[in-house]
Order: sequence, then structure tokens, then C-alpha cells
Amino acid sequence: MRSLCKRVKDATGELTILEDIDFDVEAGTSVAIVGASGSGKSTLLGLLAGLDNATSGSVRLLGHKLGALTEDERARLRNGSIGFVFQSFQLMPHLTALENVRLPLELQGGIDAHEATTRAQTLLDEVGLGKRTRHYPKLLSGGEQQRVALARAFVTRPAILFADEPTGSLDAATGHAVIDLMFELNAAHGATLVLVTHDTDLARRCARTVTIDAGHIVRSGPPERDR
Repeated sequence: MRSLCKRVKDATGELTILEDIDFDVEAGTSVAIVGASGSGKSTLLGLLAGLDNATSGSVRLLGHKLGALTEDERARLRNGSIGFVFQSFQLMPHLTALENVRLPLELQGGIDAHEATTRAQTLLDEVGLGKRTRHYPKLLSGGEQQRVALARAFVTRPAILFADEPTGSLDAATGHAVIDLMFELNAAHGATLVLVTHDTDLARRCARTVTIDAGHIVRSGPPERDR
């Protein structure tokens, strides 16, 4: 990210959400983006993933300058190289757990149905839901739904996993279990991890934290530990 800025029009004129954001994320590392509500964390994550366009500045993702790509090109880059985990799970309610996990492979193309099913089943086994493959999201607990979302995120073997408040909808015990699982999967599959969180325990698990305050980076470095 270089001189990254995001501004939007509002009733008073123009609102600056992010200003002069500069930092790098090394392949294979884990980074937590932290800050108060409204500080610009989720907006930054959307810009990094090419889900939104910057007002100025640039983002280079996996060697691609996002501002130079069309929306279709950004979508292909995301589908082929990026996994997502959201606070609200974002599962398709009319699809079973297996079908939800298999869906990114079907959208990606080039993988036959048998291999897609095998890979989806393997990931569901890894997250402990191998016997719940035919269950629809409404029949799963919040923790189980987030485990399905993790399996879906990793099934394409992404180079980068973006996570936006992945434990925000879960109770403390379930959230810690999901955190452990996410880092286990990340280590096993070797993806770069970039996440937004209010969870200090989750942030401390990352190799680095980037603190955002009022749209500016005010700290970037190893996570702060309890004194």
C-alpha cells in the first residue's frame, strides 16, 4: 500500500476515511488490523482485497496493481488467490455445508466435480464437520457455521486469507476455538493472513499489528503484550 486514501461524499461535503496509508505485508506472515469502531479498519481491508476502489494511492496485491485492473480482473484474482472469512459467515442458506465449501471451486472452474467434492469433504473433515456435510446453515450453530466458512475460505488453497471480525458473532469459548482452528489451517496451508479484529487475544496471535486511528496508521509492529 502506497499513499492510500479513501474519501466519500456526505451531507457536509467530503469525509476522509483513510489518509496516507503506507505499509507492506510479507508473504506467509499474519497481520492484525486493530482500532476503534469507525477508525477505517474494514474499509482498509476492502481496499486491500480489491472489493472497493481507493480515492488515491495504490495497492499492489500478489504482483498486481489493483487500480489498473477491471472489476472482472479483480474478481478473477480474488477467486483464484484469496479466501475470505466474515463476521456474519456469509454462507448460502439454500446450500448444504458441503455445497457451500465446494462453491468457490465451481466458480473457479477447471476442477471436475469429483475433485471439488473430495477437496470440500477434506476441508470439512479438517474443521471437525465431516459428519455434518448435508446440514444446511440454519441447522448449524454459529461456531459450526464459522467453521464451514473457514473450510470454504481454504478450499481454493488461497495465497492470502482476509478475515473481518471472524469471532465477532461468537461467544468467548467458541471464538477461541475458531481462532485456534484458523491458525492451524493457516499454518497447514501456508497462506498469508490479514485480519480486522477487536479481539485483543486474536491480535496477539498475529506476528504484527497495525493500529488505525481516525484513518491514519498510528502504530505498526509486533503485538503489544500485557505488562
